[in-house]
Amino acid sequence: MKKAVSLSKKIIPLFIGVFFIYLSYQNTTPEDRQNIFKYIKNADYRFVFLSAFFGILSHLSRAVRWKYLLAPLGYRPKTINSILAVIIGYFSNLGIPRSGELLRATAMDRYENIPFQKGFGTVIAERVVDLILLLLCILLALGLQYDLIAEYLNLKGLNFFQTGLSLIILAIVFFFCRKFFLQSTHPITEKIKKFLQGIWEGMISIKYMKNKGLFIAHTLFIWTMYVLMFWIIKFSIPETVGLGINALIPAFVVGGLSISATNGGIGIYPYSVSLVLIAFGISRESGLAFGWIMWTCQTLMLLTFGAMAFFALPLVNRQK
Repeated sequence: MKKAVSLSKKIIPLFIGVFFIYLSYQNTTPEDRQNIFKYIKNADYRFVFLSAFFGILSHLSRAVRWKYLLAPLGYRPKTINSILAVIIGYFSNLGIPRSGELLRATAMDRYENIPFQKGFGTVIAERVVDLILLLLCILLALGLQYDLIAEYLNLKGLNFFQTGLSLIILAIVFFFCRKFFLQSTHPITEKIKKFLQGIWEGMISIKYMKNKGLFIAHTLFIWTMYVLMFWIIKFSIPETVGLGINALIPAFVVGGLSISATNGGIGIYPYSVSLVLIAFGISRESGLAFGWIMWTCQTLMLLTFGAMAFFALPLVNRQK
């Protein structure tokens, strides 16, 4: 059963990605596909490499920011280990969605003696902060193009009463389960409590940081790099050069939301980005070319540096 669940987690996202590749294929004529390849072939790759460079800077900044979260727990890992663990995490997510967070914490447990649960807790804290920034980007996109983003998120059909009732029921169930869990003295329950306590300590480490200003600065830098690596791609295709921020921010948000649906956004990312760009008058061919160039650029960058990081991590820690 466990093997079946594990296998489904790998196959289903990949199947979704293949489906959207097929959908892109079905919605284009042979002439359209020829034009898409032409756009990709003739793209100005100076801007593509610049996009990859912005991506690398964001990962380096994330690795440094992570150290600020680990410091209140009494751990000061080597910067090189933090960088390699972060890159390995992104590399892993290309194969199995959300596996990178586990691998990051595992790597630091192995090479920096940081307990897995505490390291994983700091990763969760990171993700909460990033979620807040993503929500801000969504709000900005809604402000620029409400109808477009609302349709994508299906906000128009949202039943607020049912949503609120569901949240209340979940809160009640959580309260009773939590009470039962805290009162239990079973050995297995005690081990789970200890594990969750470590995760909780990692999550609240942000509260005790001494470098909150630098943490915020790195967070803003990371997300600025995310936007820049997307924005700069527009200069690689003549038809998209004129796109303004009112088109690129919604496309950036929709593309970002689509990534978690498949392995690294394969198939669905280019398709989703192209739908937004088409709404702003860009042809389907150039919109798909934009999406595929952006996705391929970042994927190849992660594959290259991720593979290098897998080999480099044990080498720089060979004494251990």
